Amino acid sequence: MMRATDLIAANSPLSRDELESWIREEIVVATADAGDFVFTDRECARVRLVCTLRYELEVEVETLPVVMSLLDQLYETRARLRALGAAVAAEDRATREAILARLAPVGED
Repeated sequence: MMRATDLIAANSPLSRDELESWIREEIVVATADAGDFVFTDRECARVRLVCTLRYELEVEVETLPVVMSLLDQLYETRARLRALGAAVAAEDRATREAILARLAPVGED
C-alpha cells in the first residue's frame, strides 16, 4: 500500500491534480484515507504504467481510458487462457489430445 503523496514523489512529473483526474475517470482505483488516497501494489503498478504511457510515450490524456481498457481486456484474456490451459492439462491424455486436435492452427479460421 502506498499513499498518493509518496506515489507522486516516486513518479515525476506526475502531479496530484493529474492523479486525481485519473481516479475520477476510473483509470486507476484508490481508497480515501485520512485526507489522502491509498493505492494497492497493483494500482501503484498501474499508475507507473499510465505515467509511462502519458509522459514517455506521449499518449494523449483523452485516449488513456481506451488504451487502459484494451490492456485490461488483454490481461483478462491472458488469465483466462492460462486457466483454460491448466484445465486442459488436468485432463487425461486422451481428452487433452482430443481437445488439441480440435484447435485450429493460429491464424486459420
